[in-house]
Amino acid sequence: MTTLVVGGAASGKSAYAEELLCARSGTARRVYLATMEPFGAEAEARIERHRALRRDRGFETVECFVDLPNAAIPRGSAVLLEDVGNLCANELFSPQGAPEQAARRILDGVERLRTLCRELVIVSNEVFSGGSGYENSTLEYLSVLSYVNRKLAAAADAVCEVSCGIAVYHKGERVR
Repeated sequence: MTTLVVGGAASGKSAYAEELLCARSGTARRVYLATMEPFGAEAEARIERHRALRRDRGFETVECFVDLPNAAIPRGSAVLLEDVGNLCANELFSPQGAPEQAARRILDGVERLRTLCRELVIVSNEVFSGGSGYENSTLEYLSVLSYVNRKLAAAADAVCEVSCGIAVYHKGERVR
């Protein structure tokens, strides 16, 4: 089953997605597919804080900053992809990324994960609720991310939006 979890900054989407995957994973290996590139001391501290928070939850961390179709994911595992917003930014702006192919690489990677995983929970950022008056690279990023989100939502079994820690399902049902 594939579930897309979207929400704004600090909405509780990541905590909800993690709990959801833990509840559904059964005996499958839990893989945390981390996309945040450690680009400085602040990012490294945030990454370490996130690792500490999930340390006792049985997650194995696999880092994948770009090129999701080639992520090393064990077949039959339960995967938490955290998050599409970082992956999109990395593909668009990182020297290792592929800006012209960003959306395609992300979507192809998710499709591959769907064939490998027993359970897949994808976290992404809600976009454009703050308006659309952006310019240049910010608008490009938001446009690509919103396109990817729409495609992921169409393909997912369930889609929920988390606000203030509360999940509201727009597609599918809450299954635990």
